[in-house]
Amino acid sequence: MPFIFEPTELSDVIVISPKVYGDARGFFMESYKRSEFEAAGIDVPILQENHSLSAAGTLRGLHYQREPKAQGKLVRVVRGAIYDVAVDIRRESPTFGRWVAVTLSAENRQSIYVPPGFAHGFCVTSDAAEVVYMTTVEYAPELEHGIPWNDAALAIAWPISEPTLSARDQGWPPFGEGLLR
Repeated sequence: MPFIFEPTELSDVIVISPKVYGDARGFFMESYKRSEFEAAGIDVPILQENHSLSAAGTLRGLHYQREPKAQGKLVRVVRGAIYDVAVDIRRESPTFGRWVAVTLSAENRQSIYVPPGFAHGFCVTSDAAEVVYMTTVEYAPELEHGIPWNDAALAIAWPISEPTLSARDQGWPPFGEGLLR
């Protein structure tokens, strides 16, 4: 099996470690293989892929898309490193309001699957980071929403205290207002 699938404290959020084949030329790895992901319980369509470049100290998030087009995301880093956060915003969930964080980097080559019903964000912990993520639903700007990165109700332990934010990410309503479900 070319992947190791590890549930996190929020069991629906899964860290994926690929099998990496390296030699003097470099390395090869599979970053996604539908049959392997299905066998691990991640049986979702992949409909869009996004690629971002962010400078050190940039924080993107916490974002999600509302129903009926809630997105799952398969996130990985191809250059640099990020502190990646998923927040359970499913009101009926026993882990509602809890968050989990992992470090994703070009070096560790891990991915994280963040299912629909979770807000997602990351901050760059290296000089710069390129992040590639695939989504289970196409982007629908009319359903886009978010939560402040520093919302006191969530108390996320970000590794930076004064991130660079977009204007949009500075204006999200507090946790609990307008949630996905």
